[in-house]
Amino acid sequence: MGRRASGSELLEVAKVTLAKAKTVEELRQAQAVVLPLEFGLSLEQTAQAIGVSVGWACQLRTRFVRMGGALGDSRAMRGGRRRENMTRDEEAAFLAPFFEKAKIGGILIVGEIKQALDVRLGRKVALASAYNLLHRHGWRKLAPDKRHPKADVAAQEAWKKDSPASSRKSPVSGKAKGPSG
Repeated sequence: MGRRASGSELLEVAKVTLAKAKTVEELRQAQAVVLPLEFGLSLEQTAQAIGVSVGWACQLRTRFVRMGGALGDSRAMRGGRRRENMTRDEEAAFLAPFFEKAKIGGILIVGEIKQALDVRLGRKVALASAYNLLHRHGWRKLAPDKRHPKADVAAQEAWKKDSPASSRKSPVSGKAKGPSG
């Protein structure tokens, strides 16, 4: 025979909750506590009786006992960053020098941020971790334009017209020179 179910101090609270339950979730949570304690059902039998898996029945019981009889909404317990390396404030403080450098004309180099992140955490992290960190703090990768925003198109055209002919065409073939010459 398995061990006795815990939460006997909350049996009366669970019975009251059973009568006042407004949702199926609340009803099942109270049943997951009452059935093993009142009727001696095993966890498997309780799960079958309330129509959930054994793991879920255990989770419902545990949640009710941990919350001291208060009904817990499973949706309220989900979400969040379970495996976070730093809090949001720590991340912001970590990224502040890089963002300041970028504001005064520098560029944000993700490789440098990744190396600093490796040192800060004391272990290697994936490059994607650095990109995810930047994304959480509003940074986005900008694709380069086809031309520089401060480019002087007139000066470029003048240079093309005034440049020596040898820089544009090969005297032997008459074709434009490529990188190989």
